[in-house]
Amino acid sequence: MKTEEQRISDELYYRDERNVSTPIDNSKPKQLSYPDAKKHQIISFIKSGIRILACFIGSFASIEYGFFLLAAAEVVGVIEELV
Repeated sequence: MKTEEQRISDELYYRDERNVSTPIDNSKPKQLSYPDAKKHQIISFIKSGIRILACFIGSFASIEYGFFLLAAAEVVGVIEELV
């Protein structure tokens, strides 16, 4: 009677004689859904524009409006990740 270590060693060495316990699934592979890169890019540019605008407004006009725009840019960032 073989030990577990000998059995594993034999399976590794004689791989053509292995016992496969799971059946091979020859069905079509599942269709993967990829995110839309163009929409992601457009929303990213919008987010960057809002951030740049927030920096200018925060520096030269109103800090409150600048922070409001930064918060809005973060909301757009969340939407960007969902696209």
